[in-house]
Amino acid sequence: MSTPVVGELIDLLQLERLEENLFRGQSRDIGTKYVFGGQVLGQALSAAQQTVDPVRGAHSLHAYFLRAGDIEAPIVYTVERTRDGGSFSVRRVVAIQHGEPIFNCSVSFQVEQAGIEHAAPMPAVPRADDLPPRPPLPPEVVNKLPTKLQRWFGRNAPFDMRYVEQPDFGKAQKREPRQHIWFRLAGRVTESPATHRAILAYASDFNLITTALLPHGLSMIEHYGSLRMASLDHAMWFHRPFRADEWLLYACDSPTAQGARALARGQVFGADGRLVASTIQEGMIRVVEPGSS
Repeated sequence: MSTPVVGELIDLLQLERLEENLFRGQSRDIGTKYVFGGQVLGQALSAAQQTVDPVRGAHSLHAYFLRAGDIEAPIVYTVERTRDGGSFSVRRVVAIQHGEPIFNCSVSFQVEQAGIEHAAPMPAVPRADDLPPRPPLPPEVVNKLPTKLQRWFGRNAPFDMRYVEQPDFGKAQKREPRQHIWFRLAGRVTESPATHRAILAYASDFNLITTALLPHGLSMIEHYGSLRMASLDHAMWFHRPFRADEWLLYACDSPTAQGARALARGQVFGADGRLVASTIQEGMIRVVEPGSS
């Protein structure tokens, strides 16, 4: 059964249609200063999907974040119907706020077809049901965060997340730049495969670029006032069918960081071991003096 917070997320991703190729989405405050990048990813994919025959599923998305989004303003999405071929369709989406583009992406769709198959194996990690839920933040850590973030961490989340490498809030230690997180929607839903893809696009922005912080002993929570982070681009490929309300394993690693930028990669596996999606993201990471702009 779906929960109110899950219904809120689905409503967020189901946009208002203004014209044939024009959509409007609202923003959801998750405690960050600007619009969460995963929200824009999910909404842009949702807009593109509404202009394509449902028999064609999205198989890849390539996006750039151009400007920080205003959490208080709606976002308008324009969709360009770039191509409709015999097997593939391509859409270009631009997200606009206050008259300026804040994001653009291209999405490719394909009719389901048979072909050769192989896939990387799922990492050997504990199953989701064998792991505890994410522990609450200690009060001494919560009290150092802005009020908006305190409210976000104190509310029910739309996803149940289980960390293979348990986070140690307030005492970040240097470790290898890789992590494994099981996640699923916190309630069952009956929506279409297109909606599940939009939900996964939304969720794919959680935990990905923060993987690059691990070998430096940095944490977005512990070092909140000392880090400036922003997604620069995001690519995603959908390989096989999945459901966002069933356990998915997000296996993330960061092969490099340099020049105030870091690269992170992710593979998403179903509980049965199938590789269902892949992601790559580059983000800006700057370490600054607390309180500096």
